[in-house]
Amino acid sequence: MKQSDRDLGMDHRISRRDFVHGLGALSAASTFPGSILAGQDGNSLPLSASTYPPALTGLRGNHDGAFDVAHQLAREGRRDWGTVQEPDTGVYDLVVVGGGISGLSAAHFYRTQKPQARILILDNHDDFGGHAKRNEFEVGGRTLIGYGGAQTLQAPSEYSRVTKGLLDDLGVDIKRFDKAYDQDFYRRHGLRGCIHFNKARWGADRVVPFELGLFEGYLPLSDSAALSAEAAVAQMPISDAAKSELLRLLTTDEDQIPEIQGDAKWKYLESISYRDFLLKHMAITEPEVLELLQDQAIENGLGIEAITAASGFYDEGLPGWDAAGLSDDDEHVESYIHHFPDGIASVARLLVRKMIPDVAQGNTMDDIVTAKFDYSKLDQMSAAVRIRLNSTVNRVQHVGDPGSAKQVRVFYVRDGQAYQVQARACVLACNNSIIPYLCPELSVSQRDALANQVKVPILYTNVALSNWRAWKKMGIGAVVSPGSYHIYTALDFPVSLGDYEFSSDPDEPIVAHMERFPHVNNQGLTAKEQHRRGRHELLYTPFETIERNVRTQLASMLGEAGFDPATDIAGITVNRWAHGYAYWYNPLFDTVYEDSHDERYPHMIARKPFGRITIANADSAATAMFEAAVEQAHRAVSELI
Repeated sequence: MKQSDRDLGMDHRISRRDFVHGLGALSAASTFPGSILAGQDGNSLPLSASTYPPALTGLRGNHDGAFDVAHQLAREGRRDWGTVQEPDTGVYDLVVVGGGISGLSAAHFYRTQKPQARILILDNHDDFGGHAKRNEFEVGGRTLIGYGGAQTLQAPSEYSRVTKGLLDDLGVDIKRFDKAYDQDFYRRHGLRGCIHFNKARWGADRVVPFELGLFEGYLPLSDSAALSAEAAVAQMPISDAAKSELLRLLTTDEDQIPEIQGDAKWKYLESISYRDFLLKHMAITEPEVLELLQDQAIENGLGIEAITAASGFYDEGLPGWDAAGLSDDDEHVESYIHHFPDGIASVARLLVRKMIPDVAQGNTMDDIVTAKFDYSKLDQMSAAVRIRLNSTVNRVQHVGDPGSAKQVRVFYVRDGQAYQVQARACVLACNNSIIPYLCPELSVSQRDALANQVKVPILYTNVALSNWRAWKKMGIGAVVSPGSYHIYTALDFPVSLGDYEFSSDPDEPIVAHMERFPHVNNQGLTAKEQHRRGRHELLYTPFETIERNVRTQLASMLGEAGFDPATDIAGITVNRWAHGYAYWYNPLFDTVYEDSHDERYPHMIARKPFGRITIANADSAATAMFEAAVEQAHRAVSELI
């Protein structure tokens, strides 16, 4: 091993790399089946009382083994997995394919209508919740909880009756977050929004206390010792010519497009990219300025040449609002505080506990945070609702003609063995893109519409730190890092709920959250083409590479304050979502209609029911929001009952 890797702490055994990752409190022998440890094919974990997936570290999310069968089906055309066994007697009332928020909600809504129904939920991962992923670490005798996917209940006051009703059923009191989220945490500790430059790309390791992009309205960061645009730009390790252009962009308040006014201005800004706005209307020509902003379109998962100028301003908070001649945005924005310590994973846990009470004790939104789940209770023969993990569905078909059939057969593969179960109905709450392969009997138009959904790839990396003294010393709460592996890094949201207490002192352990949205810049690719390339990158990047980048980036950012990646990093969990955010229509590449429910949209065609099979997921709404997943689950169940 190189000395540089030793200095980073790559030789420290915080995790077992590549396939068998750090197991927290679990032993490899009790967690992985013998076939996996022997290097043979396998894709399941035995669900014993000691199995606890949230404590696993290393590569999570779309973890190794979770996607093998699906890729064999879709990429290789495999159809035969050998003799098919029938593990369950009788016919289920409902089988749900996918144990994410939409799938769990579908089971909940069905059970609400039919309390005696027998329901089976099948999921290809080793944990339920889908993107609502929970990560846990043990550091110095203390349990740290972080979110590895779905992050927040955003703007819950605007939720539909259906979504509010679900949260009410689960006992979620939105007002509890007013106190649970420590809204004064960043100001109390002087933690600001910053821009981080790394030496490898910019010639110097430097952190500039200046907010750029999505921080406003996202985190209540401190404005103590905040720099003016002039002072901030002066500190940046870029050329004088680049400084001049960037400062002009940050300070211009005169409309640069005066010939276009009113609604026509927004329509125009939706027709050009943010990069084109910089080039055409701000005369930005310096490559350093363009590169600094290139990947700041974080929420879109694309570069600035592939997002509209309107999205760059409104969604991403990128500079140029005044220069575009846009009026002051006085719209009330609901505080971004509605997080459980594990993001939306606690909602998934609440759903599971409500349907399978034996899985965990308690009955409130407070006690769910630290409730210990017994995964061996998820799939009990005597239970009305069962969740079967590590089970990849490879075929769903009607028993007879779809127009008159009363039952469906659902085929799946678990640990290399093929199985089938029968049900009176089936909800497909999985990714749209796999459904054409599960149901080839669908019409060509519906299969094409389902395939249109190319999800945004996402990498959420959680780093357990033994302390956050360097963050406090430098006054860093959150940073964007142009040119670094992870574009965004922040201390986790300061939420204390139930028995869980967020770190209150810099000497205490904490979780740092890092994000990467892989894509390909400035090669003339459409958004979907970029997402496909990013997905390929995620699936073929080993954990060791990601870990090295994490350590290097944090050392570059915090090194001047004494941060040592070899001693201060206690654990790393990488949540890999090759199919992340649901794809939403991009005016630069897609046809956009005035009505979001226009029947010509691919997602509207894709979600049409097919006999006793219906479709529920966020893809069905073409938006990656929690409420979309819930509402689509309710629609899908309504189509069956």
